[in-house]
Amino acid sequence: MLSIGSITLSSPLVLAPLAGYGDLPFRILCRRFGAGLCVSEMISSHGLAYGQPKTVSMLVSCSEERPVSFQLFGADPSIMGEAAAILASHEPDLIDINMGCPVKKVTKRGAGAALMNDIGLAEKIVRAVVDNSTCPVTVKLRSGPDNNNICAPDFSRMAEANGAAAVAVHGRTWKQGFSGEADWQIIETVQKGVTIPVLGNGDVQNYAEAMSRLQQHGCDGILIGRAAIGNPWVFSEDGRPENLSAVAGVVRQHLALADTHFNEPNRCLGSIKNHLGKYFKGFPGSSKVRKKIYQQPDFNSLQACLHLIS
Repeated sequence: MLSIGSITLSSPLVLAPLAGYGDLPFRILCRRFGAGLCVSEMISSHGLAYGQPKTVSMLVSCSEERPVSFQLFGADPSIMGEAAAILASHEPDLIDINMGCPVKKVTKRGAGAALMNDIGLAEKIVRAVVDNSTCPVTVKLRSGPDNNNICAPDFSRMAEANGAAAVAVHGRTWKQGFSGEADWQIIETVQKGVTIPVLGNGDVQNYAEAMSRLQQHGCDGILIGRAAIGNPWVFSEDGRPENLSAVAGVVRQHLALADTHFNEPNRCLGSIKNHLGKYFKGFPGSSKVRKKIYQQPDFNSLQACLHLIS
């Protein structure tokens, strides 16, 4: 069990934000297979503050996925505070602040991992979001800008001092991006320096590894990101089935959820196909299955195609 502020999770395993993949149907599947919490894709604070329809549409949730955390990104404290207030009106269970994304289109605006170069600005952002939220606020960060500037312990203490209910630490630097190996000793150091929950993130590939990291490094929870794509079973002790038919059955669940929760699934067809293709990785003939998926011209034909796979 893991508690963050007033929220108690059924499992310490959490789906990390996944740009392009962390939509509602996928989050629901991850909850069904054991994730204690799912975090949304990054949501632009400017997009919320200016009422951009595409951004606002990312706030859709449902009772089945609760609890849920929505993640904000931005570099302007006043805009982040305004966005947090708007987000709070949608009654999420948690609000997460992204201070860890290394992608250039985010960092060039001073947001994401770029904030780790300016702890003063980061502090103002944490305070603005906390002051405008009605639910617990968490902060996602990295070990530091680069190996010569490992600042996650200081950042985590700052976050706690300004009202954050938990921190999630990716054991790589901004400069590393997703290359190299995650340094879990940094995560352990952070955990020893704060009293709020610390979630570790980086290179966890399955349930057993997650449990091992919890025991070895003393963190309170584990974020699982890329290993969950096409594999919601990563949150389950049993893991992904080796039977193609069982996998195809869950893919059909994914399609049914997309049909239910996307107003016009054909408009999301590319994203849906990207999800589905990942499920069959590693199976004999998987390339042919993926090719067949990508060839389908619309949502109905995609559903028909998946019912033929067993």
